[in-house]
Amino acid sequence: MSRLESFIRRLTAQRDILDQVCAQVATIEGPVLELGLGNGRTFHHLRERLPGRRIVAFDRALAAHASSIPEAENLVLGEIRETAIRFIGIDAALLHADIGTGYEDRDAVTATWLPDLTARLLRVGGIAVSGTPLDHPHLERLPPPPSVPADRYLSIGDCERSRSLQGII
Repeated sequence: MSRLESFIRRLTAQRDILDQVCAQVATIEGPVLELGLGNGRTFHHLRERLPGRRIVAFDRALAAHASSIPEAENLVLGEIRETAIRFIGIDAALLHADIGTGYEDRDAVTATWLPDLTARLLRVGGIAVSGTPLDHPHLERLPPPPSVPADRYLSIGDCERSRSLQGII
């Protein structure tokens, strides 16, 4: 498959999963965290799907389109692994992480810290959506929508932390 086809499949899966979980997230208290603002397309999508919800976006540097930049108090710049730690305890209803690079060695490093950080940022019953696997004992994989092939993009729910995990997307 060409890189273009792969990119299209990834973005379609991302959109379909986010649309599926936003209906659930609308009933869960807590902010939304966007790990990897990039161009801001997903931030913009989430802002439309969850109007009025606080969305905190993280990235190394600001590169988003002008229409997709959060307010200054909701934009955190720097290494995500380091900056997001300050938000542990925020009890996020939704965490979206699109920080994969497509390079197996780099993404393997991200997979060593992202699952634990995700579990610590989510509230009980919160949902994570990620292109990177989130293997963690407190996170449980949720079924994707029918339009998304297994393992193409993931949704996951927060489970136990001495409570019960609901799922991950």
